[in-house]
Amino acid sequence: MKYLIAGLGNIGPEYELTRHNIGFLILDRLADREKIQFTTSRLADTATWKVKGRQLHLIKPNTYMNLSGKAIAYWLQELKVPRENLLVLVDELALPFGTIRLKPKGSSAGHNGLGNIESTLQTQEYPRLRFGIGNQYARGQQVDYVLSRFSQEEFTALPALMDRSIEAVVSFCTQGIERTMNQFN
Repeated sequence: MKYLIAGLGNIGPEYELTRHNIGFLILDRLADREKIQFTTSRLADTATWKVKGRQLHLIKPNTYMNLSGKAIAYWLQELKVPRENLLVLVDELALPFGTIRLKPKGSSAGHNGLGNIESTLQTQEYPRLRFGIGNQYARGQQVDYVLSRFSQEEFTALPALMDRSIEAVVSFCTQGIERTMNQFN
């Protein structure tokens, strides 16, 4: 069985360790842990990981966050992965830092990356893993907050939280979305 795991983020060193790039960071952590190399391909950096008889195609779109749908649509079609086997890893302001929520579908809730995926795929019905980045920002400072780097305290906690997210990805691919939601939400 094939899966497409899309970690959302923005390319470039200025975005590297920002809250908005948690999707990239989770996939980078997985790649480091499993000794997987990403290569630059069409519209994304890509890698493949086999786990428990499943083939996971990992992508980090290089189209920037707000055009993530273009890369995801391309790789879904190119790899012939069914939409229910897509999992999007994304930052979430509405969740406390480090909290993860897996959902089989839903609205973009104002997230431009999810909005573009929804628009491109013409559906809200695709699984996503939302990683809480908290909402400690002043009124009107949302963009600055999501594009800022994690605090030192958050950065120290990130490895264990990203490992939990990786466990959820593996569970999604091996046990299905319902069991994974019951275990991780």
